[in-house]
Amino acid sequence: MNSTLAGLAALVVTTAMAESATAQMADWIPESRPGGKLLLTGGVSSIEGAGGGGLATWAVTTGYGAGDGIGANVHATWVDLPDYEFRSAGVAIGLWDRVELSAARQEFDTQDTGALLGLGSGFTFTQDVYGLKVRVLGDAVYGQDTWMPQIAVGVQYKTNDQGAVIAAVGGQDDEGVDLYVAATKLFLAESLLVNGTLRWTEANQTGLLGFGGDAEGDPSLQFEGSVGWLVNRNLVIGAEYRTKPDNLSFAEEEDWMDIYAAWAINKNLSVTAAWADLGSIVTFEDQRGLYLSIQAGF
Repeated sequence: MNSTLAGLAALVVTTAMAESATAQMADWIPESRPGGKLLLTGGVSSIEGAGGGGLATWAVTTGYGAGDGIGANVHATWVDLPDYEFRSAGVAIGLWDRVELSAARQEFDTQDTGALLGLGSGFTFTQDVYGLKVRVLGDAVYGQDTWMPQIAVGVQYKTNDQGAVIAAVGGQDDEGVDLYVAATKLFLAESLLVNGTLRWTEANQTGLLGFGGDAEGDPSLQFEGSVGWLVNRNLVIGAEYRTKPDNLSFAEEEDWMDIYAAWAINKNLSVTAAWADLGSIVTFEDQRGLYLSIQAGF
Protein backbone atom coordinates (compact mmCIF):
# COMPACT_ATOMS: atom_id res chain seq x y z
CA MET A 1 0.00 0.00 0.00
CA ASN A 2 2.77 2.39 0.94
CA SER A 3 4.67 1.62 -2.26
CA THR A 4 1.53 2.27 -4.35
CA LEU A 5 0.99 5.66 -2.69
CA ALA A 6 4.65 6.51 -3.24
CA GLY A 7 4.34 5.57 -6.91
CA LEU A 8 1.23 7.74 -7.36
CA ALA A 9 2.96 10.65 -5.64
CA ALA A 10 5.98 10.29 -7.92
CA LEU A 11 3.68 10.20 -10.97
CA VAL A 12 1.90 13.39 -9.85
CA VAL A 13 5.19 15.17 -9.25
CA THR A 14 6.60 14.04 -12.62
CA THR A 15 3.45 15.14 -14.45
CA ALA A 16 3.53 18.53 -12.75
CA MET A 17 7.19 18.98 -13.67
CA ALA A 18 6.48 18.05 -17.30
CA GLU A 19 3.58 20.50 -17.48
CA SER A 20 5.76 23.21 -15.96
CA ALA A 21 8.56 22.51 -18.48
CA THR A 22 6.08 22.58 -21.38
CA ALA A 23 4.66 25.90 -20.18
CA GLN A 24 8.19 27.28 -19.90
CA MET A 25 9.02 26.18 -23.44
CA ALA A 26 5.82 27.81 -24.69
CA ASP A 27 6.99 31.05 -23.09
CA TRP A 28 10.33 30.79 -24.86
CA ILE A 29 8.94 29.96 -28.32
CA PRO A 30 6.88 32.78 -29.85
CA GLU A 31 3.45 32.06 -31.29
CA SER A 32 3.94 31.02 -34.87
CA ARG A 33 1.52 31.99 -37.58
CA PRO A 34 1.98 32.67 -41.29
CA GLY A 35 1.60 36.06 -42.98
CA GLY A 36 1.79 39.52 -41.49
CA LYS A 37 4.32 41.38 -43.66
CA LEU A 38 3.71 43.59 -46.68
CA LEU A 39 4.08 42.17 -50.17
CA LEU A 40 7.69 41.81 -51.39
CA THR A 41 9.18 43.03 -48.08
CA GLY A 42 10.80 39.64 -47.54
CA GLY A 43 12.66 40.07 -50.81
CA VAL A 44 12.97 37.30 -53.36
CA SER A 45 15.31 34.32 -53.34
CA SER A 46 18.88 35.21 -54.27
CA ILE A 47 21.00 32.82 -56.30
CA GLU A 48 22.52 31.57 -53.04
CA GLY A 49 19.08 30.91 -51.51
CA ALA A 50 18.89 33.72 -48.96
CA GLY A 51 16.23 36.40 -49.03
CA GLY A 52 17.24 39.43 -51.05
CA GLY A 53 17.49 40.44 -54.69
CA GLY A 54 18.59 38.10 -57.43
CA LEU A 55 22.35 38.66 -57.11
CA ALA A 56 22.56 40.31 -53.69
CA THR A 57 21.61 39.16 -50.21
CA TRP A 58 19.49 41.57 -48.16
CA ALA A 59 19.00 41.98 -44.40
CA VAL A 60 15.31 41.03 -44.63
CA THR A 61 14.02 37.65 -43.49
CA THR A 62 12.44 35.47 -46.15
CA GLY A 63 8.69 34.87 -46.25
CA TYR A 64 5.79 36.86 -44.83
CA GLY A 65 6.06 35.78 -41.21
CA ALA A 66 6.06 38.83 -38.90
CA GLY A 67 7.51 39.01 -35.40
CA ASP A 68 5.11 36.37 -34.15
CA GLY A 69 5.10 34.21 -37.25
CA ILE A 70 6.95 32.01 -39.65
CA GLY A 71 7.41 32.09 -43.39
CA ALA A 72 9.00 29.90 -46.01
CA ASN A 73 9.78 29.86 -49.71
CA VAL A 74 10.94 27.51 -52.41
CA HIS A 75 12.50 28.87 -55.57
CA ALA A 76 13.77 27.89 -58.99
CA THR A 77 16.10 30.19 -60.95
CA TRP A 78 17.45 29.98 -64.48
CA VAL A 79 20.02 32.24 -66.17
CA ASP A 80 20.62 31.83 -69.88
CA LEU A 81 24.05 33.10 -70.95
CA PRO A 82 25.70 33.05 -74.39
CA ASP A 83 28.13 30.25 -73.46
CA TYR A 84 26.75 28.79 -70.22
CA GLU A 85 23.56 28.09 -68.30
CA PHE A 86 23.07 28.63 -64.57
CA ARG A 87 20.33 26.92 -62.55
CA SER A 88 19.45 27.15 -58.86
CA ALA A 89 16.74 25.65 -56.66
CA GLY A 90 16.29 25.82 -52.93
CA VAL A 91 14.27 26.46 -49.83
CA ALA A 92 14.39 29.12 -47.11
CA ILE A 93 12.56 29.42 -43.80
CA GLY A 94 12.05 32.62 -41.83
CA LEU A 95 11.44 32.32 -38.08
CA TRP A 96 9.71 35.17 -36.24
CA ASP A 97 11.25 37.76 -38.60
CA ARG A 98 14.50 37.16 -36.76
CA VAL A 99 16.25 34.06 -38.11
CA GLU A 100 16.51 32.70 -41.64
CA LEU A 101 17.68 29.23 -42.64
CA SER A 102 18.32 28.48 -46.30
CA ALA A 103 19.63 25.77 -48.59
CA ALA A 104 20.20 25.93 -52.33
CA ARG A 105 21.69 23.72 -55.03
CA GLN A 106 23.39 25.52 -57.90
CA GLU A 107 24.29 24.03 -61.27
CA PHE A 108 26.60 25.73 -63.75
CA ASP A 109 26.26 23.97 -67.09
CA THR A 110 29.10 24.56 -69.54
CA GLN A 111 27.00 23.18 -72.43
CA ASP A 112 28.98 23.10 -75.72
CA THR A 113 31.61 25.40 -74.18
CA GLY A 114 32.69 22.51 -71.99
CA ALA A 115 34.17 20.76 -75.01
CA LEU A 116 36.18 23.89 -75.93
CA LEU A 117 37.50 23.99 -72.34
CA GLY A 118 38.53 20.35 -72.50
CA LEU A 119 35.93 19.30 -69.93
CA GLY A 120 33.45 17.67 -72.26
CA SER A 121 30.19 18.96 -73.65
CA GLY A 122 27.59 19.51 -70.94
CA PHE A 123 30.11 19.36 -68.10
CA THR A 124 28.36 20.79 -65.03
CA PHE A 125 29.69 22.24 -61.78
CA THR A 126 27.33 21.65 -58.85
CA GLN A 127 27.45 23.52 -55.57
CA ASP A 128 25.35 23.30 -52.39
CA VAL A 129 24.92 26.42 -50.25
CA TYR A 130 23.65 26.33 -46.66
CA GLY A 131 22.88 29.67 -45.01
CA LEU A 132 22.03 31.20 -41.65
CA LYS A 133 21.00 34.84 -41.29
CA VAL A 134 20.10 36.67 -38.06
CA ARG A 135 18.52 40.13 -37.78
CA VAL A 136 20.41 42.05 -35.12
CA LEU A 137 19.11 45.64 -35.39
CA GLY A 138 16.31 47.72 -36.86
CA ASP A 139 13.27 47.03 -38.96
CA ALA A 140 13.45 47.75 -42.69
CA VAL A 141 9.72 48.40 -43.03
CA TYR A 142 8.26 49.52 -39.72
CA GLY A 143 11.16 51.66 -38.56
CA GLN A 144 9.96 54.63 -40.63
CA ASP A 145 10.56 57.12 -37.81
CA THR A 146 14.31 56.51 -37.90
CA TRP A 147 17.12 56.30 -40.43
CA MET A 148 18.31 53.09 -38.84
CA PRO A 149 18.14 50.31 -41.43
CA GLN A 150 17.50 46.68 -40.70
CA ILE A 151 20.87 45.03 -40.12
CA ALA A 152 21.53 41.32 -40.31
CA VAL A 153 24.59 39.13 -40.16
CA GLY A 154 24.91 35.84 -41.97
CA VAL A 155 27.07 32.90 -42.88
CA GLN A 156 26.96 30.64 -45.92
CA TYR A 157 28.75 27.32 -46.17
CA LYS A 158 29.41 26.25 -49.76
CA THR A 159 30.62 22.92 -51.06
CA ASN A 160 31.43 22.12 -54.70
CA ASP A 161 31.52 18.67 -56.31
CA GLN A 162 34.38 19.36 -58.78
CA GLY A 163 37.45 19.46 -56.57
CA ALA A 164 39.79 17.94 -59.18
CA VAL A 165 38.88 20.49 -61.85
CA ILE A 166 39.07 23.34 -59.35
CA ALA A 167 42.59 22.28 -58.35
CA ALA A 168 43.61 21.99 -62.01
CA VAL A 169 42.63 25.63 -62.72
CA GLY A 170 44.44 26.96 -59.65
CA GLY A 171 41.72 26.94 -56.98
CA GLN A 172 42.80 26.16 -53.43
CA ASP A 173 39.71 24.39 -52.13
CA ASP A 174 36.33 23.00 -53.15
CA GLU A 175 34.52 24.25 -50.05
CA GLY A 176 34.43 27.56 -48.21
CA VAL A 177 32.54 29.93 -45.95
CA ASP A 178 31.21 33.41 -46.69
CA LEU A 179 30.46 35.85 -43.88
CA TYR A 180 28.37 38.95 -44.48
CA VAL A 181 26.63 41.90 -42.87
CA ALA A 182 23.69 43.45 -44.70
CA ALA A 183 21.75 46.68 -44.18
CA THR A 184 18.34 47.20 -45.80
CA LYS A 185 16.01 50.19 -45.59
CA LEU A 186 12.59 50.73 -47.16
CA PHE A 187 11.56 54.39 -47.48
CA LEU A 188 7.80 53.97 -47.68
CA ALA A 189 7.04 57.62 -48.46
CA GLU A 190 9.37 57.49 -51.47
CA SER A 191 8.56 53.83 -52.32
CA LEU A 192 12.31 53.25 -52.39
CA LEU A 193 14.28 50.27 -51.11
CA VAL A 194 18.06 50.52 -50.60
CA ASN A 195 20.43 47.72 -49.59
CA GLY A 196 24.14 47.39 -49.00
CA THR A 197 25.97 44.20 -48.08
CA LEU A 198 29.60 43.59 -47.19
CA ARG A 199 30.71 40.01 -47.86
CA TRP A 200 33.98 38.46 -46.64
CA THR A 201 34.70 35.74 -49.16
CA GLU A 202 37.30 33.87 -51.18
CA ALA A 203 34.74 32.28 -53.52
CA ASN A 204 35.50 32.18 -57.25
CA GLN A 205 32.32 32.87 -59.24
CA THR A 206 30.41 32.55 -55.91
CA GLY A 207 32.19 29.21 -55.33
CA LEU A 208 31.28 27.48 -58.59
CA LEU A 209 35.01 27.59 -59.44
CA GLY A 210 36.12 26.86 -55.89
CA PHE A 211 37.73 29.03 -53.24
CA GLY A 212 41.01 30.94 -53.20
CA GLY A 213 43.49 30.69 -56.03
CA ASP A 214 46.98 30.89 -57.39
CA ALA A 215 46.75 34.67 -57.88
CA GLU A 216 45.16 35.53 -54.53
CA GLY A 217 44.55 33.07 -51.74
CA ASP A 218 43.12 35.11 -48.91
CA PRO A 219 39.49 36.15 -48.39
CA SER A 220 38.63 39.71 -49.32
CA LEU A 221 35.82 42.13 -48.56
CA GLN A 222 33.30 42.56 -51.39
CA PHE A 223 30.22 44.76 -51.81
CA GLU A 224 26.66 44.04 -52.95
CA GLY A 225 24.40 47.02 -53.61
CA SER A 226 20.71 47.08 -54.54
CA VAL A 227 18.15 49.77 -55.16
CA GLY A 228 14.49 49.17 -55.93
CA TRP A 229 11.45 51.32 -56.66
CA LEU A 230 8.06 49.98 -55.60
CA VAL A 231 5.90 50.89 -58.57
CA ASN A 232 2.88 49.56 -56.70
CA ARG A 233 2.27 47.04 -53.92
CA ASN A 234 2.85 44.13 -56.30
CA LEU A 235 5.73 45.32 -58.47
CA VAL A 236 9.28 46.48 -57.78
CA ILE A 237 11.89 47.38 -60.38
CA GLY A 238 15.53 48.09 -59.69
CA ALA A 239 19.19 47.32 -60.19
CA GLU A 240 21.97 45.46 -58.41
CA TYR A 241 25.76 45.51 -58.46
CA ARG A 242 28.03 42.89 -56.90
CA THR A 243 31.81 43.05 -56.73
CA LYS A 244 33.84 39.85 -56.92
CA PRO A 245 37.29 38.64 -55.92
CA ASP A 246 39.79 37.83 -58.68
CA ASN A 247 41.76 34.86 -57.37
CA LEU A 248 42.54 32.75 -60.44
CA SER A 249 45.37 33.72 -62.78
CA PHE A 250 44.05 31.86 -65.83
CA ALA A 251 40.80 33.83 -66.10
CA GLU A 252 39.82 37.32 -64.97
CA GLU A 253 36.71 37.48 -62.80
CA GLU A 254 34.54 40.56 -63.27
CA ASP A 255 31.80 42.21 -61.21
CA TRP A 256 28.13 41.29 -61.73
CA MET A 257 25.13 43.57 -62.27
CA ASP A 258 21.50 43.32 -63.26
CA ILE A 259 18.34 45.29 -63.90
CA TYR A 260 15.32 43.49 -62.53
CA ALA A 261 11.54 43.50 -62.06
CA ALA A 262 9.91 41.41 -59.33
CA TRP A 263 6.15 40.85 -59.48
CA ALA A 264 4.27 39.45 -56.49
CA ILE A 265 1.19 37.83 -57.97
CA ASN A 266 0.00 37.32 -54.39
CA LYS A 267 1.60 36.38 -51.06
CA ASN A 268 2.16 32.84 -52.29
CA LEU A 269 3.72 33.36 -55.69
CA SER A 270 6.18 35.81 -57.27
CA VAL A 271 8.16 36.00 -60.47
CA THR A 272 11.43 37.87 -61.04
CA ALA A 273 12.86 38.70 -64.44
CA ALA A 274 16.17 40.47 -65.04
CA TRP A 275 18.78 41.29 -67.60
CA ALA A 276 22.03 40.14 -66.01
CA ASP A 277 25.59 41.03 -66.97
CA LEU A 278 28.00 38.51 -65.45
CA GLY A 279 31.07 39.74 -67.35
CA SER A 280 33.84 37.35 -68.28
CA ILE A 281 33.50 33.74 -67.11
CA VAL A 282 36.41 31.32 -67.68
CA THR A 283 37.88 33.42 -70.51
CA PHE A 284 34.54 33.77 -72.35
CA GLU A 285 33.62 37.46 -72.45
CA ASP A 286 30.31 39.33 -72.24
CA GLN A 287 28.18 36.77 -70.48
CA ARG A 288 24.92 38.69 -70.54
CA GLY A 289 21.48 37.18 -70.62
CA LEU A 290 18.01 36.61 -69.25
CA TYR A 291 17.47 35.82 -65.58
CA LEU A 292 14.17 34.21 -64.55
CA SER A 293 13.15 33.09 -61.09
CA ILE A 294 9.89 31.82 -59.65
CA GLN A 295 9.21 31.68 -55.93
CA ALA A 296 6.36 30.07 -54.01
CA GLY A 297 5.72 30.23 -50.28
CA PHE A 298 3.95 32.02 -47.47
